[in-house]
Amino acid sequence: MNIQSAIIEGVNILQGKHIQTAQLDAEILMAKALGKDRKYIILNNNKYIQCKSLGYFKELIKERSSRKPIAYLINKKFFWNSEFFITSDTLIPRPDTELIIEQILKITKHKKNMNILDIGVGSGCILLSILNERKKFYGTGIDISKNCINISKINAKNLNVNTRTKFYKTDVDKFYFGKYDLIVSNPPYINKHNLKYLDIDVANFEPKIALDGGLDGLSEIRKVIKKTSELIKKNGKFILEIGFDQKNKVINLLKKKDFYINCTLKDFANNDRCIISTKI
Repeated sequence: MNIQSAIIEGVNILQGKHIQTAQLDAEILMAKALGKDRKYIILNNNKYIQCKSLGYFKELIKERSSRKPIAYLINKKFFWNSEFFITSDTLIPRPDTELIIEQILKITKHKKNMNILDIGVGSGCILLSILNERKKFYGTGIDISKNCINISKINAKNLNVNTRTKFYKTDVDKFYFGKYDLIVSNPPYINKHNLKYLDIDVANFEPKIALDGGLDGLSEIRKVIKKTSELIKKNGKFILEIGFDQKNKVINLLKKKDFYINCTLKDFANNDRCIISTKI
């Protein structure tokens, strides 16, 4: 069987499972199976596939048809200006989260040296994207997951920012190290009861620990705000990602801990997604 025939077969299977991106997904998975890039697949679609590679491709299609996300099947995701190593231990970086990078780069435009803390670092996509842009900044990432810390370390090395990063496996409650000019966090903020209503791709495959915000969706946000108020320098900036319906409650929590609210940002779907504040 040649590449084109196998892809057509894969596309039909994925379309049968109502996967909207069937053609693109099949091409990406074929590239993974052959150890090539997608460009190679498109330019060489008449080439024949060895049995081993074809079997691997069919297995990938089967997994994708179960709605397992592409990022977990190919172990990578492009975010901001870089490709990040991803496994099912980490949340998949979202385009909406790039808004945070954009804002931090604006805030730090004229800063020469800054010490940044990322609470719930995950794959490292936020912290490492900033350090990659700001060559004299230093960063610390904490996460409760040892696997996330290991993945962040891999990504830091891949982006050549590992000499400017430190990572700690710890619960936010138990972290007392350092004072920071800027703190950023994308904590779990989904109401526990709403987890079952998420898309299958998310609900069945992404780590619950990175999604579950407790009974009201705010349990982790409260902890992050409390710890940030202790670790941030006076006049330091705090950038927090939130759920679409949490703005007013989170603003009240921030004000109680002496944060001035600079602004809130909306995501690409026009939902409230991020709050920028300053410690006063």
